[in-house]
Amino acid sequence: MSNLYIKHATIVTPIGVEAVKGEGMKRLNIIEDGAILIKDGVIRYVGNSNPLRQIYTLFGNGSTFKEIDVNGKVVLPGFVDSHTHMVFGGFRPDEFRMRLEGASYMSIMEKGGGIQSTVNATRKASIAELVRNAEWLLDRMIAMGVTTVEAKSGYGLDFNTEAKMLAAIGRLAAQKKIDVIPTFLGAHAVPEEYKGRTSEYVDLIIDEMLPKFRKAARFCDIFTEKNVFEIEDSRRLMKAATSLGYKLKFHADEIVPLGGAELAAELGAVSADHLLHISDEGVRRLADAGTVATLLPLTAFALKENYAPARKMIDGGCAVALATDLNPGSCFSGSIPLTIALACIYMNMTIEETITALTLNGAAACGVADRKGSLQPGKDGDVVILDFDNINMLPYYVGMNCVKTTIAKGKIVYNS
Repeated sequence: MSNLYIKHATIVTPIGVEAVKGEGMKRLNIIEDGAILIKDGVIRYVGNSNPLRQIYTLFGNGSTFKEIDVNGKVVLPGFVDSHTHMVFGGFRPDEFRMRLEGASYMSIMEKGGGIQSTVNATRKASIAELVRNAEWLLDRMIAMGVTTVEAKSGYGLDFNTEAKMLAAIGRLAAQKKIDVIPTFLGAHAVPEEYKGRTSEYVDLIIDEMLPKFRKAARFCDIFTEKNVFEIEDSRRLMKAATSLGYKLKFHADEIVPLGGAELAAELGAVSADHLLHISDEGVRRLADAGTVATLLPLTAFALKENYAPARKMIDGGCAVALATDLNPGSCFSGSIPLTIALACIYMNMTIEETITALTLNGAAACGVADRKGSLQPGKDGDVVILDFDNINMLPYYVGMNCVKTTIAKGKIVYNS
């Protein structure tokens, strides 16, 4: 059933249809003893709890609906995980052990591990195997309140496997448990067969992959990094993607301050992600361009790196989103609770900013803020009901799940 009436809620939500910048990230609309009416999967009413007879009028004669009395518990928009690599073959626990013993992420890559290890496993996997593995992860995301997730390709690095990954993402989206946003990331790494010939691999992506994958992917992403895809190859590839109608995302300034944020702003990217080593100029340009700065604290945590300078970005007028970066290597975690805790404790974000970053700004980073990320009439009925009546529980209950119920387009998809 996609008709719901949620009543006696403490509603906490950002408001708007685009990313919220800077100081505005702290401003949330709070309605005590609030109610939300969802009809046919779309929010029709947000306000004070009404007598049931008035709700019948709003639903229309003959409509049936489920009534949920949350008894003062916090109700939020569904969380948006706007950066994941949830479709892949194989796992890499041995590499995690190597990192624990002191090996760096780049040194593991140079020895044939890292992304290339997952590429080898993904090339061998069937579409069904990729879907089955991702479903397991998706169900755990839903239990933590995620109602929209972005999913990247990028573990194929050849035409056939990238196509296979995008087909798997398409199957996940077709299940309609929650919304799955597809991103083409053929430029995730330079495959072994093109080592020393990066520009030739970029040519392959531009000439063969980008034109064929346009219908399967909404975004094109690239790992702009020293000794991977540097600025000029990144600019060339992403301009070609733009000409075909892709929206742009960037892995930028994760390992060194290469200028990826500046390039993302120059090309009008929807988001620039990671940003551990963003420059002051990069912060200024992202703020001016309106490009969402998507920060991934779980990855910094897992790699024992310094966190992205969230406070500097927000105070500098950027729109900041948070995402998990769930992937099989550098960050095998899709934990929304730990993301919240790290953002508040180590990145000095307020609880209100963190909520905005995981809802409306995450939706903006996926290009869906017109229908996701806030609780207001006309938007999809994506709702999270917490176990508690106080938003301060989100970081306080460190790394633990506070979600009681997850609702996607008016349908209960998780209930503890």
